[in-house]
Amino acid sequence: MSSVADNIRYFDEKLSDTPCRLVAVSKTHPPEKILEAYEAGHRLFGENKVQELLDKREKLPHDIAWHLIGHLQTNKVKQIASFIDTIQSVDSLKLLMEINKRAEQFYRTFPVNCMLQLSIADEESKFGMTYQEAVDLLQSEEYRNMHFIRITGVMGIATNTEDENKLHEEFRTLRTYFEQLRDTFFFANPDFKEISMGMTSDWELALAEGSTLIRVGSGIFGARNYSKN
Repeated sequence: MSSVADNIRYFDEKLSDTPCRLVAVSKTHPPEKILEAYEAGHRLFGENKVQELLDKREKLPHDIAWHLIGHLQTNKVKQIASFIDTIQSVDSLKLLMEINKRAEQFYRTFPVNCMLQLSIADEESKFGMTYQEAVDLLQSEEYRNMHFIRITGVMGIATNTEDENKLHEEFRTLRTYFEQLRDTFFFANPDFKEISMGMTSDWELALAEGSTLIRVGSGIFGARNYSKN
């Protein structure tokens, strides 16, 4: 069985000639395992739940760039707004307004990076805006008045299926959404550059469709232990 460090090196090699970066998804895994990846040189980690992220952050080096990738309730934003690098799961204008408000309260010297989570799967259980809802958000006066957030791209979660054609189609849809939003709202703005798609089971398909951030958990840390959650 490969070690965490070996797995990190594997992905570093696979992504070395691409514009894609690895988000090591550490949910349900202990700080000790995250530290193994950190000591192998990795600095970009993703967590799904705010409380789990807070607990781990206290025990780990503070130069880690944390990405919140799970659904975020507005009442939890204040707990992470002072330090979070990126919130990938922005799925409403209300949530984005709360992130901006809390970032301002903490006098952050740099904005909170935010990604618009768009719905690309057939599964109703997955969160995410429609493309039109994202357009409406970006056209809103509230968004134009935000100064403490920076929208860096889009995120999507594909259908849980082994049908590779369907996965390619969904990833291609997200890339198309990204390109349309970029060309309409972020022309000549280099900050809007990320497409977060692909996980342990389908990252190679996502990479082929233009992913710039893959979210890999069990492919690095091994099977998850949900018994503590």
